[in-house]
Formats: sequence, structure tokens, C-alpha cells
Amino acid sequence: MDSLPDVKKAFIQEFLNRPVIARIATADKDGQPHVVPVWFGWDGESLWISAFADTRKVQELNQNPLISVAIDETEGANGSTKAVIMEGRAVLHHPLDEELRGKVTWIYARYVGDDHIQEKTYQDWIHDPLNTLIQLTPTKVFSWQW
Repeated sequence: MDSLPDVKKAFIQEFLNRPVIARIATADKDGQPHVVPVWFGWDGESLWISAFADTRKVQELNQNPLISVAIDETEGANGSTKAVIMEGRAVLHHPLDEELRGKVTWIYARYVGDDHIQEKTYQDWIHDPLNTLIQLTPTKVFSWQW
């Protein structure tokens, strides 16, 4: 991201601070793509995605850590579109220590709000022993608005 113009960096930061849905693409050992919607958090350097170790996306990332992520939004009657695409090598974090579990809580709270994060369902997910964090520090970033 260092090579991007400041105006693009500012757009990316503002856009990724919003709780929009991302889609991640992984591929199996035969190259078959797999795309799924996910919740995420962006810390300014890395994209963090909460997942479970037994999901297809995590199993595929264990075999092939290359990942692409698309985050886009179309709004209004005029159909204005904003998008950020990231590519790179994912790092899987499992099991989670308290610091990483805090990142999972941060991700969930972005989508359900601080007033709901203490509900049993979310606490069960946060503390599930299969919970895994996918970290993408992108090597390529593309963004646009129109």
C-alpha cells in the first residue's frame, strides 16, 4: 500500500472502516476457486478475517495460502460503486491467544455492535476452539469509485 497515492490510501482506509461484506477467494489443490462472503477488520496494514479451522476456506489456505479478497458496494439510484481488491499470501493463526481473540471480538463487534457482542451466540463463536484468524497483508491492492 505504500506505493499508492495518498488519496487512494485515504479512500481505502475510510471504505474498509465500514462494516461491509468481503468475499474471499481460495483455491483447492486442483485450482478450483472457492468464493465466500466474510466479516473482516482492517487495521491499516492487514485484513483480518475470522473463520473456523474446519471450513473449506481454511483447509484450502492450509494447502495454498494465496488469497484474493473483494470488498465492494453499490448504492443509490445512480448505482455508484466503490471497491477494493486485495491479493497476497494469507497467514493462519490457530489456536488463538487472548490478543488474537480480541481481534475476533473486534471483527464481530463491527457487524453486530458493542451492545450485542456479549450475547451467548457471539461469545460461543469467539471462544470456539476451532476459531482461526486469517491475516492478509496484501501485496497488491486495487481500488476504484465510480
